[in-house]
Amino acid sequence: MVPCSIPIMNIASAIFDRSAPDLDSCPDESLPEFAFIGRSNVGKSSLLNMLAGQQGLARVSDTPGFTKLINIFTMNKTWRLVDLPGYGFAQVAREDKSKFNLAVAEYLDHRVNLCCVFALIDSGLPPQKMDLEFVEWLATNSVPFVLVFTKTDKVTPAIAQANMTAFTDRISGWAVNLPEIFTCSAKTKQGRMELLAMIEGAIVDYKAAELASASTPPEPTAADPESDSEEAPAPILKPEVRAAAKKRHDLQRPW
Repeated sequence: MVPCSIPIMNIASAIFDRSAPDLDSCPDESLPEFAFIGRSNVGKSSLLNMLAGQQGLARVSDTPGFTKLINIFTMNKTWRLVDLPGYGFAQVAREDKSKFNLAVAEYLDHRVNLCCVFALIDSGLPPQKMDLEFVEWLATNSVPFVLVFTKTDKVTPAIAQANMTAFTDRISGWAVNLPEIFTCSAKTKQGRMELLAMIEGAIVDYKAAELASASTPPEPTAADPESDSEEAPAPILKPEVRAAAKKRHDLQRPW
């Protein structure tokens, strides 16, 4: 185990790095990154501000789809928080929207220092087709992710639990194992410590893997396109689902 120099629970600094229009415009890959994404109006900006303890970190807007670039913040000078564009109601032209989708897809699929994606789901809604497709896309592309059900303060615990159960029931049909699940409320700060603890644990593992890789020369192995997906923290697709997913055009993009 490699200790963090600054406990993640204590956000001593949160510095805006840049707004990147595409993967090539992102900063170097020297720090572990944790990306947050969800349907527009899922409460992403409020959640990010709650996590950072800074109300002005991510701009909260009444207009769905306000975030249109990959916004990157350096936290405690040791890791990055990545605010990805929301999907579903972005008020942009069709051709521009396709560019945003492509940029996010390339980031999620090719960013080597991306430790985990936090897929945000509104706890007050029954399973939405767009959310289900996006989560399946993550699993299809072996992107490590967890589910975060937001706005728990706006619904009764019974309704939130029913919607969460319905969602996990839907994805259990194609996943061998379910992702880790969190609940949160930006208003009450419920879930903040759990999310930060998850990030801290992932950073410790990331640093340990870096040290192990630096001290141990890699052994030559035969190319196996399925090997990475089997070791990924993301849910593993059932074999028959994986084969079918490769033929589905709707899963060639994040949404």
